[in-house]
Amino acid sequence: MSIHSDLSFSDSLKSKQRQAFYEGHKNIALLMILVMFLFPLFGVYISGLLGAALGMGLSIAAYLLTPYVKSTLDSQE
Repeated sequence: MSIHSDLSFSDSLKSKQRQAFYEGHKNIALLMILVMFLFPLFGVYISGLLGAALGMGLSIAAYLLTPYVKSTLDSQE
């Protein structure tokens, strides 16, 4: 399954689209693995439990929104 350059926001949230995106972009997938683990840890270090929750929320948002943002930036070029 390929990612379309005109990927809509709702389509980018679908599991199959996200999986296809990360399979096609291995470097971004590795970066997202780091983000998923490090953001909550940085949050704990900076401000405790509230920071951990905020870090977890930001990492999940980054994981979900990266395919849409990347396709949007690619279509503008």
